[in-house]
Parts: sequence; C-alpha cells; structure tokens
Amino acid sequence: MSKKISVGTALVLILLAAVLTFQITFIAVNSKYSETLNEFSENMKMYDKLSEVDNYYRSYYVGEIDDEKLTDSVLDGYIYGTGDKYAYYLDKEEFADAMQDNSGEMVGIGIQVIYSESLMEVIMVMPDSPALEAGIEPGDIIYSVAGESVAELGYYAAVEKMLGEAGTNAEFTVIRDGEAIDYSITRRKVEAVSVMSRRLESDPTVGIVKILQFDLGTPAQFKDTCEDMLATGVTRFIFDVRYNPGGDLTAICKVLDYLLPEGPIVRIAYSDGSKQEYSSDKAHIDAPMCVLINGSTASAGELFACALQDFGVAKLVGTPTFGKGTMQSVIELSDGSGFGISTAMYYPPYSDCYEGVGVQPDYPCEMSEATANMNIYKIPDADDTQLQKALSVLNGESGE
Repeated sequence: MSKKISVGTALVLILLAAVLTFQITFIAVNSKYSETLNEFSENMKMYDKLSEVDNYYRSYYVGEIDDEKLTDSVLDGYIYGTGDKYAYYLDKEEFADAMQDNSGEMVGIGIQVIYSESLMEVIMVMPDSPALEAGIEPGDIIYSVAGESVAELGYYAAVEKMLGEAGTNAEFTVIRDGEAIDYSITRRKVEAVSVMSRRLESDPTVGIVKILQFDLGTPAQFKDTCEDMLATGVTRFIFDVRYNPGGDLTAICKVLDYLLPEGPIVRIAYSDGSKQEYSSDKAHIDAPMCVLINGSTASAGELFACALQDFGVAKLVGTPTFGKGTMQSVIELSDGSGFGISTAMYYPPYSDCYEGVGVQPDYPCEMSEATANMNIYKIPDADDTQLQKALSVLNGESGE
C-alpha cells in the first residue's frame, strides 16, 4: 500500500537532500583545497629556508657570490633532489649545444674523436666536411690545440677549443706516423653522421649498418644507407645498436616505420594518465635481419631492437640492454637555459616496458675482448664474436 506525503513534507525532504549534497560536495572541495594548501605550505617552507640561507650568505660570506652560477647550482640540486635519475639541467650554452646536436647539424670541422692516454684520436672524418677536404685521417692523433697540448688542457677544454663559430679557424697539430702536421681549418656547418655501414667482406649479400644514435638527421641517413645497399645486392641486414644511447622519439619512429609492417611502433603513457600510440604503415623492408645489442644499448636503441623482435622480423644477438623505458621532455626556460624531465613511460609494440630490466637477446653472446675494447664508432670486424653469431643466425647455423 502506497503512502502519500504532503507537498510541504516533500519540500522539506528536497531541501534536506540539497543540504546533504552541498555538505558532501563542500567536504570534498574543502578536502582538495586543504590538500593543495598543505602542498603550497610545504613549498613555501622550502623557499623560505632557501631564502634564509641566502640571506645569511649575503650578510656574512667573506667571498663573492656569482649569482648566475648560484642559480644554475640551485637548479642542479633541485633536479637531483627529485629523484628523477634521467633528469638534467642545462645552462644557456649547454642548452644551445644540445639543441644543435639533436638537429643532426654541428659547427666545426667534421670529426669524431676519443680521448685516450691524454691524447685525442680521430676516429671518424665526416663526409663533405672541412676536415675531409683538408686531409685529416682516422687514426690521426691530435697532440695540441691552439698551441696548447691536449695533455695539459684535458679532454673537455681541448674539445672546446676545437669548436667555434662558422668562418673561424681551428688550429691544431696532429701526429701521423711519427710526423707532426699543423692544420688551420675553417669551421662551418656539417651534417653529423649517425649511421655507418659496410658490406660483409666474406659475404657481400650481408649489409652491416651501425646506428650511433637517433637524432633528427638519422632517418634520412638510415633510409639512404639501406636503399643503397639493397640496390647493390644486399639481401640481409645486421643492425648494430651496441653503445647506442637513444635519442629523439620522432627519429626512432621514422626509422622503425621504414622497417616494420603495419602495426604499433611505440605506446606512450604520460604522467597525467593520457596515452599515445605511434604506428607504422604497410610499406617495409622484407629481408632477414639481426640486431646486435649490449648493456650500453639504451632508450630508443632498446626500442629499435625490441620493436623488431616484437614483430618477429629480426633476431637479437648479444647481451641484455641497459633498461631505460622512461621518456624525457626537454623544456626551455625563459632565459635560454633548459632541463630534461621524465614525463612518460614508453612501451614497445607488444611487450612490457623494459625500464629497469632491459631487452633480452634471442641469442645470448658475450663480446670478444678485442671488440669490447674497440672504439665504439668502429664498424665491427671479423673477430667480433657477436657479429659472427648474428651471421650464423642469418645463415640458419645458430645451433638451435
């Protein structure tokens, strides 16, 4: 039996419901406000404490304070304190250099060097570069720069003196076959090489492609290299991403799009909970492939290897990779400095994120001692045990 209520009673109940709803909403909003206020208060405590120390220093410190250096150091310390192990701060000059490096262009004479026993050795001379035109050769030892010995300057100071504005001269002395040769070479913009290649001498149908990093110039270099090799009879590939530290997201996606059939390339989960996916189209290279990896293969280098593995188009040979599945965004600040901050986790096409665990090889194989000690930019030689293992896999002689 239904029970009737008066209009007045109904209005009272509606009012009570409204009041109750308001109270619940108010409690929720008030709780969120209190949480925000507490966070603000904690932040203010941090700034107040920093200001207090700053006041004491400016009142009592016997030395002089370099405000720009102090600001840079505070920012370095803040980023370190966040626990973001991949974050970094760059001052104005460092930020400008980083942006230039990622563009695939550089201003200099066009060489890659390594530092060993207080000397710099030229390990690569870039094509179409001032260094190539001047006759610089791989293996040349840079003994002095601008009249000062590399041993006394140290690596970073020597490299800094080799760099400079376009149109200025780099003056240095190299030792070649025991002879000292002086050079004065005019700097200009050159394209940084991120892809190296050669055909296997014992089997010219195998092309070895070494990717040093993924910068904005890598996709074009990689595609041109592979197309040239295919046109000259290469039918199988060994891609070498050992010591590849990663690089730009757009660059790695373009490289993988060239290699992979239709499907996902990478899945990205951002800090705010949003997700994004990059995909490959149908066009791809249809050729047997192997990828060489090691513990210094990181970030986009790992994605390259894992994506090919996920699609089943390549086998991985070597040792487990570094394990960096965190993506960084680079943010420019108002004064021209900038910083990198971890903003997302990324996942291979079908596998789990490899952050902290790395990508596992299909065919575990340790480096030979000769290979482990080689220049990291060198195309692998015949005594490279991992290269030989990859070759046996391509030949169906892997011993499974």
